[in-house]
Amino acid sequence: MHSDGQISPENLMSLEAYAKWRKVHQPEMVALRRLRSVPLGEHLRVQFENEATVRYQIQEMLRIEKIFEEDGILQEIAAYAPLVPMGHQWKATLLLGYPDAQERQRELAKLVGVASRVFVEVEGHPRVYAIADEDLVRETATKTSAVHFLRFELDAAMAAFVQAGAGVRLGCDHTHYPAHTDMAAPTLASLAGDFNRA
Repeated sequence: MHSDGQISPENLMSLEAYAKWRKVHQPEMVALRRLRSVPLGEHLRVQFENEATVRYQIQEMLRIEKIFEEDGILQEIAAYAPLVPMGHQWKATLLLGYPDAQERQRELAKLVGVASRVFVEVEGHPRVYAIADEDLVRETATKTSAVHFLRFELDAAMAAFVQAGAGVRLGCDHTHYPAHTDMAAPTLASLAGDFNRA
């Protein structure tokens, strides 16, 4: 998949070209997404994005919706391109999963504000809380959404520690959903690559 740091209609594949590419490369993209997906407790999952995962998401949406006109392509780019991290950022999609509809309704009402209580903690450094949903409001006073977009702004020292192999804890300290996990080394190795583009 073409990569030069900027996603534009000119460097996305046509539907026909993508169909051929997808037959060969879909398993590696699924594996990359799985590598960069971190469960947080039983019901939250943080899917860390990078240019490759965002480009794949856009191409998948174009394929599913059969979009080939430039206006439609630009809309998909506008929706997903902001998820590409820059500098010392990590960007992610936060997914709240409750299969039972009644439980989901009840829990989403309890979890208002949960997205901004998600944090990363690089070994030896203070917690960095997510900046959530900069594109649009995804919750009301009585209910949160099942999907949120997160941005973590790390400083240069934190980025250097991660690239040197430091441990990172991913957590949530929302009153109704306290959870944390140490991120796996292969996941962190992939995430460390996100700091290479300034």
